[in-house]
Amino acid sequence: MIDPLRELSTEQSDPRYSQIDRLPTEQIARLMNQADAAVPAAVAVVIPAISAAIDAIAERMASGGRLLYVGAGTSGRLAVLDASECPPTFGTDPELVQGVIAGGPDALTRSVEGAEDDDAAGAAAIENLEVGTFDSVVGVSASGRAPFVLGALGEATRRGALTVGLSCNNDAPLSAAAEHAIEVVVGPEVVTGSTRLKAGTAQKLVLNMISTISMVRLGRTYGNQMIEMSAMNNKLAGRAVRMVSDITGADHDTANQALDAAGGQAKIAVLMIQHGLDPEGARALLESHGERLSDALSN
Repeated sequence: MIDPLRELSTEQSDPRYSQIDRLPTEQIARLMNQADAAVPAAVAVVIPAISAAIDAIAERMASGGRLLYVGAGTSGRLAVLDASECPPTFGTDPELVQGVIAGGPDALTRSVEGAEDDDAAGAAAIENLEVGTFDSVVGVSASGRAPFVLGALGEATRRGALTVGLSCNNDAPLSAAAEHAIEVVVGPEVVTGSTRLKAGTAQKLVLNMISTISMVRLGRTYGNQMIEMSAMNNKLAGRAVRMVSDITGADHDTANQALDAAGGQAKIAVLMIQHGLDPEGARALLESHGERLSDALSN
């Protein structure tokens, strides 16, 4: 039987790590740290491809589309993680950025047998989400050949959605299936084939870029401030007050009062202070400038 994964760089065994079971803990930790240090450099090589994908995604999102990540195993868990961070960080509707993992929610905490190999289930997931032409589907697979992900991208393409393939191998089938290919080649893992290590780190770095820069392009930050964040606990509430104070120059009490009147919405609080508006007037001004605080402030 021919092993189709045998030649993949992510499946190779690196002789530098062949004796790790006999090494002291600190030496293993240093080897892992050295291996991890190579990941950002591998990501840097493909920044042009990442940037092109982000611009295309942001353009569709600006027209009302969603950003959907699809993955299996570690890749799927990372996809769900990145998507789940968008509502608290950028104040997005949970439907706007979603993560889809082979095997469903159960696969977040344990392996679901055969889920990765079910291409029909991947296609069905896209169909169930009623993916359309304004949506963007990012397939995430370290090997670049997970059938579930390939099935999802195939259905997304059929429906006219933008498709992106994020893998960690050269000439991956996922790249051929996607409009935008991102291949972050990190090489063999410290523990052979354990792509939750370097490959997982690389995928997380790229997903960070995709979600964060897309939100920046959509006006969901002001400078480097999380102006749309949800103040869901005391730490975040304090951060919101500091943010409004920093942007407007107002003292802590004034910023806090404006935030209370604005229902916790930092953009509204900033406009209330800067333009002397009530909450309704600030909301109307913000809406008239496409929710972009920088434009509303320059009004």
